[in-house]
Amino acid sequence: MTENIYESVSKKLKAISDQKRLKIVDMLSCGELCACEILEKFDITQPTLSSDMKKLEEARLVNSRREGKNTYYSLNKKALEHLLGQLDNIFSDDPDCICHSKERIDY
Repeated sequence: MTENIYESVSKKLKAISDQKRLKIVDMLSCGELCACEILEKFDITQPTLSSDMKKLEEARLVNSRREGKNTYYSLNKKALEHLLGQLDNIFSDDPDCICHSKERIDY
């Protein structure tokens, strides 16, 4: 495995490690939602939601689209499937596993 995989996975995990953002991902698993619909479920301000959604978008876990004054969010299902595949690879004992590497592990 290359270091890029670890970097990519850690960025995505960091984005969903926040309880609120993980709940938002769960909400979006049911389908696209307007930012106003997400706000109704939380006791947060619109700027706070925008900050959370930006982190999810930067991790490429969520897509957004504008329609008039509203922003709609949906899950990037391909990115989530890819993340699950990468985690499966990390958590399994494959021939390319880091435990079989002769190289020094840099942190």
